[in-house]
This record gives sequence, structure tokens and C-alpha cells, in this order.
Amino acid sequence: MKLRTAIFSSIACCSLTWAGAFAQPAPTAPASMPQSSSQLSSNDKDFMEHAAQAGHTEIEGSKLAQTHAKSEEVKTFANQMIMDHTKVGNDLEALAKQKSYKLPDGPSLAQKAKLKTLDMRDDSFDKKYVSQIGVSAHEDAVKLFKKASADAKDPDVKAFAAKNLPTLEHHLEMAKALQQKLGINK
Repeated sequence: MKLRTAIFSSIACCSLTWAGAFAQPAPTAPASMPQSSSQLSSNDKDFMEHAAQAGHTEIEGSKLAQTHAKSEEVKTFANQMIMDHTKVGNDLEALAKQKSYKLPDGPSLAQKAKLKTLDMRDDSFDKKYVSQIGVSAHEDAVKLFKKASADAKDPDVKAFAAKNLPTLEHHLEMAKALQQKLGINK
């Protein structure tokens, strides 16, 4: 029995050594290949992930506003958010693809819960939408994009954040004006 175990051990050991001698090295990527997500800093990946989730949240919340809002001004604002955030989301998706990074395809779980409670609103929908999606979500997005436009390690990620920051700041101004017009106390 011991002899059989020794023989099998020797065969296994030799097989592994022999297989290792003929193993092919991993192919190297040509210089023209896009930067892989492993080369992105963790902060850049976090930015891209949070930016994608924020965009999905604003689009989904704005789609709710198209059907639930009573105010035409709120519906107009929601339509603008859908158009603008869809464009930014497409640009972010292209950047992520270039960097070989997979973005989330929807809001985070916490954001989904907020959207669910927003969807349950009736008479107070307009006010909640403007406060949560219009103002609060844009305040968070502006902070996120400001930080990335200053601190991102990847130059493409940094440029993306800087390019889109003014639009988000404009959205925040629009939302605050709408909030004031609707008489919403923060």
C-alpha cells in the first residue's frame, strides 16, 4: 500500500513539473489596448460606480415624476433630468468600457428604497421628488463630481467629472428654484 502511494505521488509530482515546463506564458496586451479596471485607482472606480448609480436614480425618479407629478413645471424638470442624465450615463458607460470596468446597471439598494417610497406618494409627490431627486440627489452628485474633478488619478475620469460638473450644478440651481417656487421647506 505504501509503495502504491509513493508511486502515485511520484507520478503526480512529475506530471505537474512536466506540465509546468510546457505551460505557455500569459499573452501580453498590446500598447493600444484600453486601460484595464485593475489599473484604475479604487477611488476612481468608486466615483464611476457612484456616478452611475446616482444617474440611474435620477432617471428612474424622474420617470416616476412624468406619471405622478401634478405640476407641469415638475414634469418639465423631470424630462430635462431624463435627457441630461441619459446622455451623461451613456458617456460614463463609454468611459467605463474604454477602461474595461463594469458599471452597475441601476441604483444602489438604498436608492431603490428611496425610489420605492417616492413611488408611494400621492398628493405630496411633487414636493418629495423636488426635495429628494431635484435637490438632495444633486447636492450629493455635485460633491461627488467636484471631488473626482480635483482628485481622480486617471486623467480621463478626471476630465469626465470636470466636464459634467457644470451641468449638475445647473440642475441643482434649477431644483432649488423649483423648490422655492413650490414653497417647499427643506
